[in-house]
Formats: sequence, C-alpha cells, structure tokens
Amino acid sequence: MRRAILCLLFPFSAGAVTCAGPTIQTDGWELSTPEASGFNPTTLCLTLTAIAQGKDNIHSIVIERHGKLVAEMYRSGKDKSIARGLGVWPPFAPTVSFGPETLHDNRSIGKSVISLLVGIEKQQGKIASLATPVLDYYPEYNDLRSPALDAINLEHLLTMSGGWKWDEGAQPNNEMRLFWKTDPVRYVLERPIEAAPGTKWNYNGGGTLILADIVSRVAGKPWLDVANTELFAPLGITQWQWVTDLRGRPASFAGLRLRPRDMAKLGRLMLNHGRWNDRQVVAEDWIDAALKPRLSVGFRSPGDQPDEIHYGYQWWAGTAAWKDHRIAWNAGFGNGGQRIFIVPELDLTLVVTAGDYGSDDMGAKVNRLLHTVVATVTE
Repeated sequence: MRRAILCLLFPFSAGAVTCAGPTIQTDGWELSTPEASGFNPTTLCLTLTAIAQGKDNIHSIVIERHGKLVAEMYRSGKDKSIARGLGVWPPFAPTVSFGPETLHDNRSIGKSVISLLVGIEKQQGKIASLATPVLDYYPEYNDLRSPALDAINLEHLLTMSGGWKWDEGAQPNNEMRLFWKTDPVRYVLERPIEAAPGTKWNYNGGGTLILADIVSRVAGKPWLDVANTELFAPLGITQWQWVTDLRGRPASFAGLRLRPRDMAKLGRLMLNHGRWNDRQVVAEDWIDAALKPRLSVGFRSPGDQPDEIHYGYQWWAGTAAWKDHRIAWNAGFGNGGQRIFIVPELDLTLVVTAGDYGSDDMGAKVNRLLHTVVATVTE
C-alpha cells in the first residue's frame, strides 16, 4: 500500500520528478508543474504527501493555477453518497477507490451552482430584478400572503437571509424534510418568520430549492436542463449526476455529483469572471455580485489571525494570510469536506473531496488546508 501511494505521489516523467502530478485526460485541461506555476514544490509536495499517507478521510485534491492543473491526488476511503441516506442499498459507507473519473458527492456545492443558474436567467432577462418578491412567482400560494412573507425577495434567498425559522442541525432537520415533502416549496414558505429579511444569515437549503424552482418557471424548462445545456456543456462537463429525492425530483440543495477535475472547472469559471475559453457563460457582473461578501455567518476561519467568514450569493467568502498581507478567497462548501476554493489574487483553485459527512472537524481541516496551500505559493 505504501509503495502504491508513493508511486501516485511521485510519478516519473521526462525531466523531473513531480509530486502528485496531474494526468493527461481528454477533458480540456492543460497541465503544469508546481515550480512553473509559482509554488514551492517541496513544501507543496510535503503537504500532499502528508494527506496521502494520513488517516483523514480525504478522497481527492485538485489544484489549478492560471488555467492549468498543477497537482492531482486521489485516495481510497469510506464514502456514503447522499443517495444511500435516502434508502439506496447498501445503507453503510463502503470503501471507494477514487480516481480522475469517479463522481463524488458535492452536497451543498450544488447551491453555488444554482446561484450560477439564477445568474444565467438574469442575464437573459428572464429575471428582471432580485428585489422581486418571491411570492410573485407563486400565484397559487396567494393564501399564504402576509406583509412579512411579501417582504422576502430573491436576493434574500440568495444570501440565506429570508428570516424563516430554519434549523439544519436538528434530527430530522428542515433540509432533510425537503427530500420527502409532497410540496416542498409550500413547506418552506410556511415556516415561521422570526427575523426581518436581509438582517440575519441563517443557513437554509429551502431557499435554494425555491431558487431552482424559479429558474424552471422563468426558463420554461426544468432547471436541470438549464444546468446541462447552459452551464455544464459549455465547460465540457459531460459526466455528472444530480441525486433525486424520494419522489424522483433532483435535490437542488444537496444532490450534485461531479468529478473533482470538473469541480475545478467551476472554480476557473469564477476566476475568469464567468468566461470559459472564448465564451461568456455567466455574466461578469453576476460573478462579481455572487462573490461579494454580504452577511457574516457568525464564525471565523482558522489560522493565526482568524477573520470572519461571510456569505454572498450562495458562495462563501473569507481571507487568508499570504506573505505580508491578507488576501480574499471564495468557496463553494459541501457537507463532509467538499470544497471549491478560489483565491482571485493568486488566480488559484483548490478542490477537496472527503467523506466525513456531518463532521465539523473535517470541515475545519479542509478549511485549514486552503491556508496551508496558499502559503506554498511563492509568486
């Protein structure tokens, strides 16, 4: 086993030995080396070696900079897809041998993708204003109208500040109920409102479900079709799944499954302000708006000088130390240790997948990994 790991970490190529060198695939990625991409190759290699040989249930790491893959590492590990939690056999977490072609649960990174779909519909003029009240899209729910509910608009859904009483820490939590409710939109809209919209951040997958449903309504086709034809296809993402709920509906808030290399494409899309190759896939002003820190989430990032983490339009935001100052990062977060980190000042994407679902400890570890990788960038 140890020899297999070392072979993975130190594949021989013409010239030098490259740590966790990326592999040539037919998915459009160009390859580079840590040294050519401005990393300290020794410290980056030590970081990746420690993870590959460690006991943490981290399944993959992909690093890209300046549009080229720099490092790529996969491991075997215990994994329980969200589909198994919905009754798909087997109910336990089997050991999976992960590789470049293996789809991995992204969990709530799917929320960040839904934000991009909203941006696509807005740039096409199908969503006029984020100030539009949510209930304006649902005339069939006029019986729910109240001054408090009428005050909740699309921007509040994007920033998770609708003000509903919503708890995703309970068992069963509000989000898990979305998997089996006959009318999940009504279920969300009927939640008690305990804060003025826009004033308090509270994690709420129900708001994401409504955003996806609104995308379907304005597009005139299922939001899954919008994701396929207007986002994934332009990026050359051909292998993907979206896990369905118990009624066969794609779970917009938690069901996305992608290859880590394709997760990195989403990071590169954000770094390129919505462009992929020569195509503007998502409007530049939407990318800027989505990444802008808006509301504090109430906890801090790791590091010697921790700072508050904020939330944009279904994307997270914080800072990391680099050389003599702090630089901004953004990310899509998913339960269990799923991350798409981007660092605009360094033009860097870090993708992590892992299998410790429900573990705050794993979330903290992969967040610290970002700071460790940033520190290996020399220029």
